[in-house]
Amino acid sequence: MRSFKMIEIEGIHKFFGNKKVLDGLSLKVEKGTTCVIIGRSGCGKSVLLKHIDGILRPDEGRVKVDGRDVSELKGKDMDALRLKISMVFQGGALFDSMTVGENVGFGLIEHTEISQKDLLRSVEESLSLVDLHGIAHLMPSELSGGMKKRVALARAICIRPEIILYDEPTTGVDPITSDSINKLIRSLHDKLKVTSIVVTHDMKSAYCVADKIAMLYKGKIIAEGLPDEIQNSQHPIVHQFVNGLAKGPITESIT
Repeated sequence: MRSFKMIEIEGIHKFFGNKKVLDGLSLKVEKGTTCVIIGRSGCGKSVLLKHIDGILRPDEGRVKVDGRDVSELKGKDMDALRLKISMVFQGGALFDSMTVGENVGFGLIEHTEISQKDLLRSVEESLSLVDLHGIAHLMPSELSGGMKKRVALARAICIRPEIILYDEPTTGVDPITSDSINKLIRSLHDKLKVTSIVVTHDMKSAYCVADKIAMLYKGKIIAEGLPDEIQNSQHPIVHQFVNGLAKGPITESIT
């Protein structure tokens, strides 16, 4: 059966001033799969995510989501895209002045005319999916770091998106919490049948959640494949990165 490409990134370039961040990057992600983008901190992984949800526009090239060029979308069409895509930010990005329930339901409140009854039901269902039933009344300041990550996940799934973008989801938590978040990402993928892109430099996380892994280096995708293929890659740059080696072409190029 022919696969459907939910996300198609075609030769995008992005400059910030004189600094080139993305350099002709291309990538395709099939519907219902989880693609993990690996690479060093500051290599442009988060910039790539912001192109997919339309926060940033490429200087050249194009990004297509569900067959539509994101750069051409405006007004209601862009609002419809935003309901199709959820972003899980690195720090959770919860609103400190809102309760957990208000945070989780924020997308529905902003972009739909949902009734209060249906909103409360959606919030509780989303919290239950991340094993946090019954905490909608709490404030973010009352939560642990791991709980904040889960609330951010609940907020992402509350609009029932077709695509979830994860920006370094395990950064800043202990290994046990990290493992539980990885398993939760995999579980949500299986239950909700979403297409996911996860950016990370945590290889344990990458191997746990990925259907496919792609490596971003100097603005391009230099390798992609199944987790086992990337883990055992003989490409010198990929090999150095996934094995966490101090010596190799990555460090030689910056010394």
